[in-house]
Amino acid sequence: MHNFSLDQIPYSDELVCVKDIFNAKNIVKNTRTLSEREELHNKIAGSLEEAVRLCGLKDGMTISFHHHFRNGDYIVNLVMGKLAEMGFKHLVVAASSLTDCHYPLIEHIKSGVVRRIETSGLWGKLAEAVSSGLMDVPMVFRSHGGRAGAIEKGELPIDVAFLGALSCDPYGNANGYIRDKDEGIMCGSMGYAKCDSQNADKTIIITNHIVHYPNAPFGISESDVDYIVKVDEIGDPAGIMSGATRFTSNPKELMIAEMASKVIVASGRFKDGFSFQTGTGGASLAVSRFLRDMMRAKKIRASFALGGITGSIVDLHEEGLVRKLLDVQSFDLKATQSLRDNRFHQQISASYYASPYNEGTAVNQLDVVVLSALEVDCNYNVNVLTGSDGVIRGAIGGHPDTAYGASVSIIVVPLTRGRIPCIVKNVGTIVTPGKIVDVIVTEHGAAVNPMRKNLRKRILDSGLPLFEIEELQQKAEKLVGIPDTIPYTDKVVGVVTYRDGTVIDLIRQIKE
Repeated sequence: MHNFSLDQIPYSDELVCVKDIFNAKNIVKNTRTLSEREELHNKIAGSLEEAVRLCGLKDGMTISFHHHFRNGDYIVNLVMGKLAEMGFKHLVVAASSLTDCHYPLIEHIKSGVVRRIETSGLWGKLAEAVSSGLMDVPMVFRSHGGRAGAIEKGELPIDVAFLGALSCDPYGNANGYIRDKDEGIMCGSMGYAKCDSQNADKTIIITNHIVHYPNAPFGISESDVDYIVKVDEIGDPAGIMSGATRFTSNPKELMIAEMASKVIVASGRFKDGFSFQTGTGGASLAVSRFLRDMMRAKKIRASFALGGITGSIVDLHEEGLVRKLLDVQSFDLKATQSLRDNRFHQQISASYYASPYNEGTAVNQLDVVVLSALEVDCNYNVNVLTGSDGVIRGAIGGHPDTAYGASVSIIVVPLTRGRIPCIVKNVGTIVTPGKIVDVIVTEHGAAVNPMRKNLRKRILDSGLPLFEIEELQQKAEKLVGIPDTIPYTDKVVGVVTYRDGTVIDLIRQIKE
């Protein structure tokens, strides 16, 4: 192959024209300032209303949101208020999760703006209203991996995704932080938003910081963004630390966490290069504190930690005890700063994290996962979605995804909470089926799924207090008695799906 400059190509009228155009473009290109170039063909809309109209949103379509701002989120209420003002009706809201701050959706449901909701979790006034029969169409609950898979397969098609981001350049490269600055509501990883942006028919980024191109590294690529809307505020920084990620000083939870860490050591998976994830909740988060001492004592390093990353996991990484962090959701400021500054702290999409249809999904590489629960039954089924009163007050999250993928899945749960037993004969709502749960750890001792005979023997040989699950259930019953039966109507208010989309349980309306 020969390389020619335009000046070396033989003369013709057509080529003179091409040369003139080429040279003119180069002159313009080389003389424009950065800000002038950014003004050309950028994706910034004049307002949220303009962006909505440009996307062609119509009644009955599906819109999506992410929950990386958790209880500090302003985006859902901002967008839904504008859509109501514009007169839209019968919309489907497909949020990765909804929290206490999203209670204004109640009025949008009553007024007909919202017809149906799909999500992973629900809390607060909205959850109470739905549990009492607010909606005509039942909500659909999906795990994080199940939601990603449903979106990718077209089972949950998204017409317009409204995604909040702390920073975005004029072409759509967006992120959950500003490079080299501790400013605003830094949410860190955009893992759940990435899946929406990649698959939605139209994507709108809503941000309060427009930065110079390219906003790199980015969580969302400009190729997946159609319009950008700049607003004054996207959230409350205080809300990023949700109650689910609290650090515990409760002696009971610390006792459970210590026993869970000993189960990990006894499991046969605690070797140099092992991988792990700890879920939300006081006891499960505290496991990392006890693992640290055991890893140092045995000179063991983990290959990676996965999932929602917290400051305590970052501490392990910075001490050299964990080599890599794969972050689908940054739970606190320290995790966000680490993601921004550390090249071994990688943000990943919900699909890469846990989709059942992704052959490279990270949950399948887990050695150990530690997860919390509201209640567990004698068949090892786990409920993380409805409370002892039958009201929705939780989230599926990645619970069944990680329990399925990990070699050893450990559920940490107190024997009782107040006067309520947590080990019961039958859970109120099955979220994670018992067949993929390996160990239950309480402050009174552990129980191992009878299908895991080798694992049971290892834990028994370690000297840890081990019981049959029925023994723990009976002990809880003796301590607090048998709870009253929850009164339900026949109306279904929630459909709980497994990670492959099959229906695993139904949530019925609470009888007033």
